[in-house]
Amino acid sequence: MDAFTIVLAITAIAGLYMAWNIGANDVANAMGTSVGSGALSLRQAIIVAAIFELLGALTLGRNVSETIRSGIVEIASLEQSALVIAAGMACCLIAAALWLQFVTSAGWPVSTTHAIVGAVAGFGLWAGGVDAVSWGTLGQITLGWLASPILGALFGFGFFVWIRRRVLSTSDPERTARRHGPWMTAFVLGIAASAIVYNPALADALPLAPHAIVVLAACAGWITAFILLRSRLATADLERLFGNLQLLTACFVAFAHGSNDVANAVGPMAAVFGAVQGSLVETHMVPTNLLVIGAFGIVLGLSTYGFKVMATIGREITELTPSRGFAAELAGATVIVTASNLGLPVSTTHTIVGAVVGVGMARSFGALNLSILRRIVVSWVVTVPVCALLAAVLVQIVSWLL
Repeated sequence: MDAFTIVLAITAIAGLYMAWNIGANDVANAMGTSVGSGALSLRQAIIVAAIFELLGALTLGRNVSETIRSGIVEIASLEQSALVIAAGMACCLIAAALWLQFVTSAGWPVSTTHAIVGAVAGFGLWAGGVDAVSWGTLGQITLGWLASPILGALFGFGFFVWIRRRVLSTSDPERTARRHGPWMTAFVLGIAASAIVYNPALADALPLAPHAIVVLAACAGWITAFILLRSRLATADLERLFGNLQLLTACFVAFAHGSNDVANAVGPMAAVFGAVQGSLVETHMVPTNLLVIGAFGIVLGLSTYGFKVMATIGREITELTPSRGFAAELAGATVIVTASNLGLPVSTTHTIVGAVVGVGMARSFGALNLSILRRIVVSWVVTVPVCALLAAVLVQIVSWLL
């Protein structure tokens, strides 16, 4: 068995291992709001994630995967053999996955985007020095990390304040929910549809104009919610009603996460396969089978180990109900899907945590668990340098072996 075959085998295993950790940490962040509010059981969250993570990965996952694959480090400019480059990207997956498993075991909700970007940058610095890293791309990614929790908090605060004033605090909240529910649902599905149809990779495959598809999706959401609310409102309390609406936002969050964070496992895998095939310079579409592997590993991680981080997001930052979870999920997914269309790998963790914080602040500042928030922020800060250093150490060891 030659060295390239060994590297490919290790990469496939490491990619699946990385995807498993993404599911255990990041998807737990995304689903934690639904499970923590009681809108979904753990089994229902796994089913939702299985379907919509795969859809998001296959429709939008290539945009961000290309950024992770070749946008952070100028692979073609590295004065290293294809074997060393392939092994180095495999080491990035291993380094990020090891750190993620450690923090997940402690219940810390860190950013898997932080982990893989830090690891890739560490490999680039080892292989080619400062000039090998695309600092402009890294700066854009860093800006996204800073902006995503702020935007998530603002949207979460705004959505929940609107729901509280326009629905929960009215003299007849059931009647108000019947009136506003279809419009909120139309907004959710309209944004979800726009995330798909405005993807440049799908421009030639659409049967209708993008605007028409968005309008049709929004209308379908409005009609569906109108029928459901008319038939169920008389027998369900208001929070249970929002639990039904949160099912839609949970689907939206899973789709958004699959579109963005599958790249954290698939991007380095694509770089390894490209190096082995001698295509370091040409840009090829990320293979569909790699996207499927990533999505499968993500769902597996959520179902087997995601409960620890899910408890932190869903219960420990602030108390969540279905109405609060609905506002947080809608806010977080709106930010994430927009970033995915721009090819910017923002942090799902940052965005969802920001949205949950925004919802908590809409109640009162005292509703937030500040000790948990401090621990989360510290974990965000240390993830990048730790993964960069670990990747550099691993690739140095592998280079000695090769």
